[in-house]
Formats: sequence, structure tokens, C-alpha cells
Amino acid sequence: MSRDHESHAHSAEAEAGADGAEPRLIDHLIELRARLLRAVAGLLVVFVILLPFAADIYAVLARPLLGSLPESGRLVAVDPAGGFFVPVKLAFFTSLLLTMPWLLYQAWAFVAPGLYHREKRLAMPLLVSAVALFYIGCAFAFFLVLPSVFGFLARFTPDVVAMTPDIGKYLDFVLVIFLAFGASFELPVALVILVLLGWVTPQQLRDSRGYAVVGVFVIAAVITPPDVVSQLMLAIPMCILYELGIIASRWLKPRPENDGTPGQTPTA
Repeated sequence: MSRDHESHAHSAEAEAGADGAEPRLIDHLIELRARLLRAVAGLLVVFVILLPFAADIYAVLARPLLGSLPESGRLVAVDPAGGFFVPVKLAFFTSLLLTMPWLLYQAWAFVAPGLYHREKRLAMPLLVSAVALFYIGCAFAFFLVLPSVFGFLARFTPDVVAMTPDIGKYLDFVLVIFLAFGASFELPVALVILVLLGWVTPQQLRDSRGYAVVGVFVIAAVITPPDVVSQLMLAIPMCILYELGIIASRWLKPRPENDGTPGQTPTA
């Protein structure tokens, strides 16, 4: 009789646990939907605000190229609808870039309640650093890399060739450059995460410096246009960022806890 009562109690506890897990899952799904709606709403609001200025934004984006073209040089729209859709596409990507902190905040607000205090303390600086480094990489590409690349290419273009780039292909080219430099500038954050996960140590990163430099130049040769200028302008900052990643990982690396009394060496 007691066994039947005990088994009935265990089954009742299991049912209660199952009934409690289902509402928690529903609450998480409702919270996820709310965060996604807020993220999309913020993105759409910025996109609608930027849409009337789409042509002006494209004119600003075209300055690095137009500065390298002859006075009569202009961009052309091969696609009849390109003059409309390309600036709209740029306005969307600009709004996506501007709302990146808001989008990441919504993701953080959904994940943060499940993190420990130390994880929160480390995740927030890494998140802010990742966003800042991505913006710095895009700014570096726009103000330094693109003028240098287009100037280099224009000098080697024969005089009998009229440079009339298509606005759609130019936008795709610039977006790839922004993504390449923005992602490459995340190298210090990636190194710090690897060290925090315990996959590598700062000493191993220092010992692998030579291999890292070779890898950086290979990556720069693959993801940049086929010219030496852009390759060097990506590879050199990445080498500097690799060193900064080593310094940051040494600073943020968790220190082993002392099992003995503070200031004393534990005895066997």
C-alpha cells in the first residue's frame, strides 16, 4: 500500500514539473516574440525616416569613387529600375547599420536573465567593443580604403576607356568592403572569447604570431579587391588588432582561485 502511495506521489511530482515547464516555455516564446517585434519595429522606423533621403545617402557613398573619376565621369544605371531600387537598398542597409545597437540590445535583453553575474559582467564590454570595432572598420574602409583603392585603379585604367560604373555593382562592391573590414576588426573580440572559453591561452597566441600574420595576409588577399593597396590596408590593421587581442585576453583571462587563506600558500 505504501509503495502505491509512493509511486503515486512521484507521478504527481513529475506531472507538476511537466505542467510547470510548459508555462515557462510559453513565457520564453512570448518574450522572444516581443523582442523580435521591437527589433523589427525599430528597424522599420529608421528605414522609413531614411527613405526620403535615399538619393542623398547614395551621393555620399559615391564620393570615394567620384573623386577618382575624371570630371565628366559619372555612375550609370544599367537596370532601368536601378535608379530607384539601388538607393532604397542602400537606405535599408544604412538603417540596419544604424539600428545595430538596438537590435543587439533586444537580443541581450532576452538572453541576459539566464546568465550568471560574471557572464553578464564580461559579455557587456565584449558586446559594446564588438559594435564599436565594427563601426570603426566601416569608417576606416570608407574614409581611407575606398579612396585609395579607386585612386589606384583609376591610375592604371587606359585613357581610351571611359569609367562609367554601374550604381548597383558599385553598391554591392562597397557593401562587401564594409562587411569585410567590419568583420575583420572584430579580431580582438574573437581572440578574447577564445581565451575565455579556454580553447587557447595568451601564450599560445603569442607563440602563433608568425602563423597568424601569414593567415592575415592570405585572408586579406582573398576578401579584398585584386590590388596591393587594399590588401595591405586590411592586413596591417589586422596584425595590430591581433596584438591588441593578446593584450586584452591577458587582462581578461580568469585567474585561478587560491584554495588556501589569502596571502598564504595551501599546504598538502
